[in-house]
Amino acid sequence: MRRARAGLAVAMSVLAATACGGASSGPAPATTATTAGETAPTTVGGDPVVLAAGDIASCSSEGDEATAALLAGRPGTVLALGDSAYETGSSSEYATCYGASWGAEKARTRPAVGNHEYLTDGARGYFAYFGAAAGDAAAGYYSFDLGTWHLIALNSNCTIVSCAAGGPQETWLRADLAAHPAPCTLAYWHHPRFSSGTTHGSDPSVQPLWQALFDAGADVVLEGHEHNYERFGPLTPTGQPDPARGIRSFVVGTGGRNHYQLGKPQPGSEVGNDTTWGVLALTLHPTGFDWQFVPEAGATFTDSGSAACH
Repeated sequence: MRRARAGLAVAMSVLAATACGGASSGPAPATTATTAGETAPTTVGGDPVVLAAGDIASCSSEGDEATAALLAGRPGTVLALGDSAYETGSSSEYATCYGASWGAEKARTRPAVGNHEYLTDGARGYFAYFGAAAGDAAAGYYSFDLGTWHLIALNSNCTIVSCAAGGPQETWLRADLAAHPAPCTLAYWHHPRFSSGTTHGSDPSVQPLWQALFDAGADVVLEGHEHNYERFGPLTPTGQPDPARGIRSFVVGTGGRNHYQLGKPQPGSEVGNDTTWGVLALTLHPTGFDWQFVPEAGATFTDSGSAACH
């Protein structure tokens, strides 16, 4: 066995009850992102599927093997939600730790960059490993289409690549949304705008990105960073419930590194679990989507449902 197993706890914690926040930003490079073209998307019943999780591979844990087993043979485009290779996102960690598990799905993976990747200067290991699929290395954001859906990977390391209103990333995002008025839009990044987690919690620095998505009528946001699972109802950028125009979000930091505890449910939190590794499967219909949290083998927690696009 290549690594010592971190303990698996199988339990369910259900939360019920919309969060608040402000905005902050950091310096940004004067660059724009490239657009990554999707290759041969796999489908269920003719509709594209995405399989998502973040906080994935460590050579000191076998959680990523458990979640990689869920990906194997399952149709879908894989969205890695950041912190894919611990501890520093180095080229050797990508080759040895990530490569030995989720690396089998590299050809169908569309990643987002996390904070641990930047522990290697410029996230060089991440961008070298994923190549063109990760977008411009100076930016780390890009977009592509799956079926009738438009998907956008963003860089939530806001002190490295600015998330501020009027900054290069936010300006690019608004232009990209205007250029792709799709029936349904999904965005994903690493740091959660809303979270009930006790380790990191909600991150107001990404609020300008949420605002741009909200203004354009986007439907879904996927995030990681908190090593747990949490589903939120449709929220405005400041965390107010808005069933008509709000964005539904999922924190899926369940890729296998370890678990972080959930605390008191934040407003808008509908379901949460902090003991189960797994992946979130979304089936992208022309005017809506189905979601299902797929747990590691032997675990009992799951979460499923459906929603219409705006």
